[in-house]
Amino acid sequence: MHMKLTILGSGTSVPHPQRTSPANWLETSKGTVLLDCGGDAPHRMAEEQLDWPNLDAIWISHFHLDHIGGLTPFLWSTRWAPQTQNRTKPLRIYGPAGLRHLVDAVNDSNNYRLFEQPFRIEIVEVGPNEDFDLLPGISATTLSTPHTKESLALRLKDEDSKLFVYTSDTGFSEDLAPFAKDAALLLMECSFRRNKTVQKHLELADAMRVAHDCRPGKLVLTHLYAQWDDIDLAAEARALWLGETIEARDGLVLEL
Repeated sequence: MHMKLTILGSGTSVPHPQRTSPANWLETSKGTVLLDCGGDAPHRMAEEQLDWPNLDAIWISHFHLDHIGGLTPFLWSTRWAPQTQNRTKPLRIYGPAGLRHLVDAVNDSNNYRLFEQPFRIEIVEVGPNEDFDLLPGISATTLSTPHTKESLALRLKDEDSKLFVYTSDTGFSEDLAPFAKDAALLLMECSFRRNKTVQKHLELADAMRVAHDCRPGKLVLTHLYAQWDDIDLAAEARALWLGETIEARDGLVLEL
């Protein structure tokens, strides 16, 4: 599988001059997926000159606003943007149970008519440990993570059995390493360097423990708070695990 990952937002909910809220663009040979849609994501897609008018699918990992805050504004924009008026293929939005209710609540709050688009919007709710086709030829599996009651990690597999795994926000869990085992690329949160103040996130030692046990081809650490500023994340990671660890940065592009 040809795969290209563009980090749109490597940060958190806290405003940061170099790191916007979580969002990642994954281009595959079968189509494109936006992995989470923070409030900055619509404009970041345009800034990176990505083909957002033809985006195939959106994955929402959980309902914290830094991960979903850009979804309804994006749908508002596609309703009016000149670039989408001739689009006919549907846009599929996948996420945990309750996703449709949240989108409907925003939609109904001001009669936005977000579903009155030139193309069809399909919202697909999935549960933990569920298998489904994210795109034709791209199979997906979910894992419940210890962050919110609905939060889900996502594993994608192509026809050649190459694996991509996105944890999104999570605390440490013994289930993470088996879920991500042998991933060609593991995109994992690492909110804190050490002494994490929120147990339902990861710090570096947690992330390296997962990496050591699942041995990804490439490990990309994201969802980075400001305590990582001016720290060489890759060097600190190497002291705990000898594999390839990459610090996510807004605009970083990785090809597999």
